[in-house]
Amino acid sequence: MTQTVPSSSLPVLGVPAVRQHLLDRREIALLDLREEDPYAQAHPLWAANLPLSRVELEAWRRIPRRDTLIVLYGEHEGEDLVPRGAAVLARLGYTNVHALDGGLDGWRAAGGELFRDVNVPSKAFGELVEHERHTPSLPAEEVQALLDAKADVVVLDARRFDEYQTMSIPGATSVPGAELVLRARALAPDPATRVIVNCAGRTRSIIGTQSLVNAGLPNPVAALRNGTIGWLLAGQQLDHGAQRRAPAQVDAAVAVQARADAQAVAARAGVRPLALADLPALLADAGRTTYRLDVRTPEEYEAGHLPGFASAPGGQLVQETDHHAPVRGARFVLADDDGVRAAMTGSWLAQMGWEVWRIEGATAADFRETGTPAPERPAPHREVEPIAPAALAALLQAGDAVLIDVGASANYVRRHIPGAWFAVRAQLANALAQSLPPAGQYVLTCGTSLLAAYAAADLRTLLDAQGRADVPVRLLTGGNAAWFAAGLPEEAGEARLATPRTDRYRRPYEGTDAPREAMQGYLDWEFGLVAQLGRDGTHHFTVI
Repeated sequence: MTQTVPSSSLPVLGVPAVRQHLLDRREIALLDLREEDPYAQAHPLWAANLPLSRVELEAWRRIPRRDTLIVLYGEHEGEDLVPRGAAVLARLGYTNVHALDGGLDGWRAAGGELFRDVNVPSKAFGELVEHERHTPSLPAEEVQALLDAKADVVVLDARRFDEYQTMSIPGATSVPGAELVLRARALAPDPATRVIVNCAGRTRSIIGTQSLVNAGLPNPVAALRNGTIGWLLAGQQLDHGAQRRAPAQVDAAVAVQARADAQAVAARAGVRPLALADLPALLADAGRTTYRLDVRTPEEYEAGHLPGFASAPGGQLVQETDHHAPVRGARFVLADDDGVRAAMTGSWLAQMGWEVWRIEGATAADFRETGTPAPERPAPHREVEPIAPAALAALLQAGDAVLIDVGASANYVRRHIPGAWFAVRAQLANALAQSLPPAGQYVLTCGTSLLAAYAAADLRTLLDAQGRADVPVRLLTGGNAAWFAAGLPEEAGEARLATPRTDRYRRPYEGTDAPREAMQGYLDWEFGLVAQLGRDGTHHFTVI
């Protein structure tokens, strides 16, 4: 990572040209190389976050076509990150990499709109859906009154199951977004039963509610206004550790109705059916990026999926589209085994301006690949000597090494190897110069040592450049997971931060301990997104 492409040799693309690509729907990946927290403070609508620390881990999956037009920007403490990012991408085989003229400041100076938070295209789209369709909603106090009165009502939580377990509306059932149209009738078979859809904030409850409305569910349906944030702001109590899930099996007649409803919605939105036999012809177009995604649950994907398809549960795909598909102008091919979930997921992606196809007519035998394929990733550009957990324990006991953990800072704070320092991988040079104590040797680790292997190669190059080639750099075999599995000691907290914890943006809708001002500020921000979309003008959103 420390080798760079000179700025003068990297082609530059100006803000007007980037905007024109977006307006023309030509493929482009506008990438912000900063860590997630600074990215979340301000970025263009279609800028995807690909931190310099993680390029090798994510680039091939997220940008599969090596000749994609890529435009980079990002700065940290006065350093332009683009030359380093361009060098890594070149090493990975990307051939069409540019710098954004003037970087983020250039975008701002050209009058470009800047957005806060993460997954902004999806959240802004959700606000537009409510604005255009007047999606029905109920305030937290009214939903609480219905529950207290034991009214004929069911609450369906449209988030991931792990999010639901963290905190949920009392009595709610977990039904992640793509599952709603398929499973809601089983949970509310009486058309008189009121259905309430919630998430943590607004987007997934709006999209989930409108999915049921679009698909013609006969029940009265409403979103829980402002989700669990609204619930907490109303002074009401949440459940923790709930386990209620929708039935895995769907009645055949219900499934037939759901399929007809979902496919009618998809057709209105412009989603096109594609026979599996015709997929190779679509993929043969070398000038287009095609994301092949299975939108069912992770468990179903593991049990059997179409070869070449990655797992992306539909509700999260709509919520985090920029994470799955940073190449704006690319196309999606979606798969399921029921004809419902790919259709409904696709209907939303199509309204967000994507070209979307759904696999039709695949048989059970076609879902022949099991497990989760290991993602293809490059080898580190330099190898370093491994060290086993027991040997590292002896080194640390003797005070003969400095241990650096480059994993997620949240995991570091939760638990880490005693004495380990946390550092953001892309900021190792700063950590070495400003924070880390002198060492006779360095050992790198993270959760599994996957990211640490790249960081160790970086550190080896840094030390060599400083004339310290005699200082060993080693990699903990198996990472923290192997250390903990061996029953070795652990500690928690953030006493040794060699760099600030900028790797993750603290979302105001996570957990229950965010300040009330932060939660209200987040809601106020969401309410303003429709106006921001209008000022930006590059979204191509069309609400059916």
